[in-house]
Amino acid sequence: MTSTTRILNARRIRSAVAVLALALVAPLAIGATPTPSPTDTERTAEYWLEGAHIDAAWKTTRGAGVTIAVIDTGIAKGPAPFEGAVTDGTDVSGIGSDDGRTPLGPLDSDHGSRVASLAAGRPKPDGTGMIGVAPEAKLLSISLGFGTTAPVPFTKQVAEAMKWAVDHGANVINLSFTTNTLEWDRSWDDAFLYAFQHDVVVVVAAGNRGSGTAMVGAPATIPGVLAVGGVDQHGVASRAASTQGISIAVSAPSESLLGVDANGSIETWNGTSGAAPIVAGVVALVRAAHPDMDANNVINQIIQTARPAPQMTAHPDPLYGYGLIDAAAAVTASLPSVDQNPLGDLADWIRLNRRAEAPAPAAPTSTPVAIPPLPEADTPTKATSPLIPSPDSLLYGTLPLVALTVPGILIALGVTAAARRIRSARASARQNPDD
Repeated sequence: MTSTTRILNARRIRSAVAVLALALVAPLAIGATPTPSPTDTERTAEYWLEGAHIDAAWKTTRGAGVTIAVIDTGIAKGPAPFEGAVTDGTDVSGIGSDDGRTPLGPLDSDHGSRVASLAAGRPKPDGTGMIGVAPEAKLLSISLGFGTTAPVPFTKQVAEAMKWAVDHGANVINLSFTTNTLEWDRSWDDAFLYAFQHDVVVVVAAGNRGSGTAMVGAPATIPGVLAVGGVDQHGVASRAASTQGISIAVSAPSESLLGVDANGSIETWNGTSGAAPIVAGVVALVRAAHPDMDANNVINQIIQTARPAPQMTAHPDPLYGYGLIDAAAAVTASLPSVDQNPLGDLADWIRLNRRAEAPAPAAPTSTPVAIPPLPEADTPTKATSPLIPSPDSLLYGTLPLVALTVPGILIALGVTAAARRIRSARASARQNPDD
């Protein structure tokens, strides 16, 4: 036995012990369920199957007929848990393979494979070994290029991936990443709205404090997504493998998780990146059990049947959302129907927050009025001195002025002369009164 195998087995034993501890602290309320063989250490280590009542939900369905799109680093070819599970895929990064099955990323190329194994991984032919939450659901592998290595901008990759997933039959989309910022690119408005308008449930990881996410970031802040927080084996919010924020909808295990790597080995890992596909798998179970139920009511089933966490102080709570995921209750509960997404309406958010963007001007619908051309201007005359009168000034200015002025002057002179004669005559009369 190699040292790696011994370490892995030790981790599995510790996980199995944690299952027993969880059962003692918070016994299940749904009766006995089949217990895996003591020699099936991988299945025993999947404490969430019993703790979240997933194995009880399997009495109703295992997710057949539902398709989960995993938008991540790519689901690897080769590992047995993905044989027959991955039915289609693509690459949106510009550096992956056309089918989306080449794991990408210099740091954690196994991430997408681990996510897929938790959501819908197949067990071994004899039914043992690690199994996904919805082991009969189909998977779509859409590979992203994280970081600066991809020639396509990350925001554009996500937008294209969302639309591709919807167009290729996804009923559930899983996004196990965060941008560490509340805001999101405007291109995501249309992409996520496209998913909601096509009746797709979008499940998103809330992020981890251990990797620097103090508060929930986009895409978990987008109205209408099912944002997932993380808890430990006792249902307590994880200090490192979760975060907080008012957009958290529900919580699921995020510590001591198992996942299948690209080479087929099973590793232990932590984070809401694993909590999200557990919830995505539960969503697939609900959709399989209720094929006529729309996405809004599927989400309502998930959040309304969640169990209160031991340390919840509000409903919803910034650490736990509406509570701990309960697969059996979500699959079997009969709830009043809702006509809108209980986690918010992205279309309304866009109308309120993007209204500063002016709409494109409407195309004219009427025919322009034809205006006749103006007559041609007179040919300019040769420039002359302003002191010399022009023919127009003589005709329209000087001559009329002379015509009015000369008679006036003559009349004035005549009146003046007459007045003088009268005064002379009167003066003579005064001097010669006897004449």
